Amino acid sequence: MKLNELRDNEGARPKFRRVGRGIGSGKGKTAGRGVKGQKARTGVALNGFEGGQLPIYRRLPKRGFKPLDRREYSPLNLGRLDAAIEAGRLDPSKPIDEAALRAAGLVRKGRVAGVRLLATGAITRPVRLVVSGASAAAIAAVEQAGGSVTLPAAAAEG
Repeated sequence: MKLNELRDNEGARPKFRRVGRGIGSGKGKTAGRGVKGQKARTGVALNGFEGGQLPIYRRLPKRGFKPLDRREYSPLNLGRLDAAIEAGRLDPSKPIDEAALRAAGLVRKGRVAGVRLLATGAITRPVRLVVSGASAAAIAAVEQAGGSVTLPAAAAEG
């Protein structure tokens, strides 16, 4: 086979139908656009227009406010952390930071603000964690197991 012999499969590209070429063609006169009116003309875009009725985007209430500079944290539960240590993906003798959590596959790579430790599940061994945020219950659970949680200074103040 040569490059000049390449062809599409039969029927892969339907033949272009010439519209507006006489009523005998089946697509003559109005060329499949119906009859008259704004939408029969060319260059019309009526997205969101509902015939004069109040559009749905104006009927539905608008709630809340999302700040443009909001920080999104990747959640990390104590149960998942303990399971990763049990499986040997994390070394509990060294400090566990966000880079180690990413390498172990516990945290997604897309989040920019960091990792927030949550108290779902239980931790059974002492660990030293360095994360961007943590709930009070998670910090208490880690300290009860004999470990420690270090937060950055900016997160501790704000």
